Amino acid sequence: MPGSSRVPISLRTFTSKHRARAAPYLVLNLDLVRNILFIWFLLKYLRRVIRQIRGRGILGTCSDGYREFQRWSYGWILSLPWYKAKIKLELEQTMKKLEDKLVPKGPGVTRYLALPKSGWTDEQVKAELQKLSEMHHAEWEKGRVSGAVYHGGNDLLDLQSEAYRMFSVSNPLHPDAFPGVRKMEAEIVAMVLDMYHAPSSAGGATTSGGTESILMACLAARNKAYHERGVTEPEMVVPTTIHAAFDKAGSYFGIKVHHIAIDPLTLKVDTKALDRMINYNTILIAGSAPNFPHGIIDDIATLSRIALKRRVPFHVDACLGSFLVPFLEKAGFPTEPFDFRLKGVTSISCDTHKYGFAPKGNSVIMYRTKKLRQYQYFVTATWPGGVYASPSVAGSRAGSLIAGTWASLMRQGENGYISSCASIVTTRQTIETAIRETLAPDLYILGEPKVSIVAFASRSLNVYEVADVMSEMGWHLNALQDPPAVHIACTRLTGEAVQAFVGDLSEAVKVVKLRGEGEKGTAIGGSGNGKGMAKKGDTAALYGVAGSLPNKSVVEDIAIGFIDTLYKA
Repeated sequence: MPGSSRVPISLRTFTSKHRARAAPYLVLNLDLVRNILFIWFLLKYLRRVIRQIRGRGILGTCSDGYREFQRWSYGWILSLPWYKAKIKLELEQTMKKLEDKLVPKGPGVTRYLALPKSGWTDEQVKAELQKLSEMHHAEWEKGRVSGAVYHGGNDLLDLQSEAYRMFSVSNPLHPDAFPGVRKMEAEIVAMVLDMYHAPSSAGGATTSGGTESILMACLAARNKAYHERGVTEPEMVVPTTIHAAFDKAGSYFGIKVHHIAIDPLTLKVDTKALDRMINYNTILIAGSAPNFPHGIIDDIATLSRIALKRRVPFHVDACLGSFLVPFLEKAGFPTEPFDFRLKGVTSISCDTHKYGFAPKGNSVIMYRTKKLRQYQYFVTATWPGGVYASPSVAGSRAGSLIAGTWASLMRQGENGYISSCASIVTTRQTIETAIRETLAPDLYILGEPKVSIVAFASRSLNVYEVADVMSEMGWHLNALQDPPAVHIACTRLTGEAVQAFVGDLSEAVKVVKLRGEGEKGTAIGGSGNGKGMAKKGDTAALYGVAGSLPNKSVVEDIAIGFIDTLYKA
């Protein structure tokens, strides 16, 4: 009949009975899979909680949870329409102020937003370059800038320029076309490895700077852990004072970063707390020699012993120490163990473009073994363009930078670097002594620095206001946070301005103290109504806001806006 089944009744009865018998087993199997998946996820997150409690402790875990809740709740409040509109308006005003400060405008300013129809003459290009070089800028030539410019002298600059010219078209990506560049790069790496007492099994590579060197060390450690131990949720354990490049590596390469607090007196990382945070997923631990904020060398020897005991790679960030820490002892200063002579150290980063006085854009990443170095390489054998291999992030690189770096190292030599080390560290000692002896108790030194940085803070003054007054006097210092502080990174140029720095810092402290008295009584230059008080400078305003907010998204938005402004023509 139409619409009736064509299957015989007897067969239909058999199949329906078979389905009825199979159904409970199907449900049972689905329930079993679901339960297995639930248990797997439960165990996975339970292991994370156990690792967190083991590393931070119960109180530390609760404290971390409270801070995360505080950050989240504050972010939620900031997302409310009224607050969001107000913040947007203030951000726009801040961005306008930044743009006015950084982007030249007005009469006499010509902006070039498209190629000229006809190429300029050499004279036109040189004239415009001269104008650009004369734009108002920080007086780094007079030693009034913290770090930033690591000048080896005009004679060395001339030599570097000649090296640039000779190898301006060269590219290390093509060693067959530029064999001289390949030779120089290998020799730069060999010289720096020798400075850091690397074993014969060691290897290294040049990079574009300290950040890339650190990125490569983290990438190599991550890849090593994945290929040799199957780690798919990599973590690294570092001091809170470690360079931000480690956080950048964590963001780029999917590595969870655990920050360990420093000892409040020595400002070195708490090695016991760091040891507790190491687990199966730990692919790297790190320390600084010295760190950027306070110029303090971490307890590298103890960290080395921890690395050996826990069988994890250990990176020493000596980007800032570069060509100073290897020569401290020979220059007659106290030092601490920091290099490959410590068996647990597996990689070190060293910036040749800082106290090596090489051209900007060069650094060296070193590994205890060549096999570890190979984990930073990128190789593909399936590209239609041919087999492609590169040692670091970049493909094409400037051979001229390598030539300039090689020339700098050969021109300075060991004696030259010992001499510059003595000069720079003596400058730091002079500033440190002056602050301890003449500016206490208004200012105090953070820790016991041994290299080039002097960091100072205050228990009675707003140290950011001191930095702003110094800025008005023509000094450009680095503002620090957690705790609020300021530092100067001494260079060869700082030595020529050290007495001026000490005198101006003393004057800045007096100015800020008078402002404080004005706030309590009569405003300086005013009539008691507060109108005469000086407005807070940029440093005090920015870091005052940053220090008071549990959620830093507003400060991050300002930083993003700052970067955007750099690309406004």
